[in-house]
Amino acid sequence: MAHRDVIVVGASAGGVEALRAMVGGLPADLPASVLIVLHVPRETPSALTRILDRAGPLPVRTAFDGEPLVPGRIYVAPPDRHMLVLGDRVRINSGPSENGHRPAIDPLFRSAARAAGTRVIAVVLSGNRDDGAVGAEAVAVAGGVVVVQEPGDALNDSMPRAVLNRLDPDHLVGAADLGALLVRLTAVTVPDQPAVLDHPLLDIDKIIDPPAVYGCPSCGGGLFELEIWPQPAYRCRIGHAWSPESLLEEQATTTEGALWTALRALEEKTALSRRLADRERAGSGGRFARMADDAEAGAGLIRDLLARIGGSTTEPEV
Repeated sequence: MAHRDVIVVGASAGGVEALRAMVGGLPADLPASVLIVLHVPRETPSALTRILDRAGPLPVRTAFDGEPLVPGRIYVAPPDRHMLVLGDRVRINSGPSENGHRPAIDPLFRSAARAAGTRVIAVVLSGNRDDGAVGAEAVAVAGGVVVVQEPGDALNDSMPRAVLNRLDPDHLVGAADLGALLVRLTAVTVPDQPAVLDHPLLDIDKIIDPPAVYGCPSCGGGLFELEIWPQPAYRCRIGHAWSPESLLEEQATTTEGALWTALRALEEKTALSRRLADRERAGSGGRFARMADDAEAGAGLIRDLLARIGGSTTEPEV
């Protein structure tokens, strides 16, 4: 027998306040390690370690590669690096992004499920999109416990709702109650059973050469569809991974960017053609004027399309 001694936590937009509330409710003698992934911009230094270190009695540190998991310690994923669990140690790597994020929540959850099975508690907090939903299901498959922040309590309920769309979590609570709940869960003894590693959710990294169906927004390579009920997942050969919702949002962003590029090119062509039209010789047939009219009409069509798909009709600032 064992007890639940690996707590993995994922958060994104609006998640800092929930993390502070959770950490503030944990005691100094917590018999478990806590590993936290918060989505942060890759190029921006994160202040999360300092924020959480002041929030409660447990020591908080930015994780480094190869350090042992120690009960009563909180590990925060560094910016632009995935944090994984391998055996009883933390691994930090610069592997491919998942759902457009590095660090991402799903790799942490998945690795913890493989390494610790029934000893894992996965916590999904406030955030955009659906990173963490497939990882939470992997924890459930391995016999671990899934805890989700009550959507009405989250500043951004997309991630909690994404988990609820995939499975029935073991616990649905507000952020203020997370600390006390985790204390109770770590006190429960469970069979120390290894994860079933050949389950699709725990072996998602393997590609068995199905046909590529879409292009990867991160690298342009082919995305392969992995059948994971109730929704598929997508992964390219080098490892970028996407859920359907994240892939759709990233495709929309890419499409809007391409339309803005086309619009700028057409407006530049219009301006240049107008200048050349002013210098056209009489009797030349107004070739540049016609080019300007055609480019202006095309630009108008693209502005209409941007408005229809939800993009702003004002060019974004760079």
